[in-house]
Amino acid sequence: MTCKCGHDDAAAKQEELRKALDKYKDMKGALIPLLQEAQEIYGYLPREVMQQISGALGIPFSKTFGVATFYAQFHLKPRGRNIIRICQGTACHVRGASKVFDAVSKKLGVARNETTEDLRYTLETVACLGACGLAPVMMVNDDTHGRLTPDKAAGTIEKYE
Repeated sequence: MTCKCGHDDAAAKQEELRKALDKYKDMKGALIPLLQEAQEIYGYLPREVMQQISGALGIPFSKTFGVATFYAQFHLKPRGRNIIRICQGTACHVRGASKVFDAVSKKLGVARNETTEDLRYTLETVACLGACGLAPVMMVNDDTHGRLTPDKAAGTIEKYE
């Protein structure tokens, strides 16, 4: 939730979290769904939010943190509005995926698993996107882009600004 000036509405997010905590407070096995819902609200899992979840469920913070760091679906740092995943699988690797990654990384000014300062992009690598016939391949959000060259990949990113 954002106000007209572009700042997050912390009170609205806190209210959504409170409702989620109430919904799950007496439910067995609530930790993962509650973490998922909290991440949906905040876009990631801030430490303070995980501490609130631990308190509400009556479990040690170490358990909450352990679950959040074990599963790849959870993120402890803010992520960009656009998630860029560049395949590093065998077919993509052989066809120049590392050069594609380098071009995108240079254009954005971030390394692997980093987010741009403006929170516009997060750059990740993945083992396979399942589109080997289109290698090298990247996804931006839910859009697949294939048969990439370094220049084509860097240019594709501009469409998501």
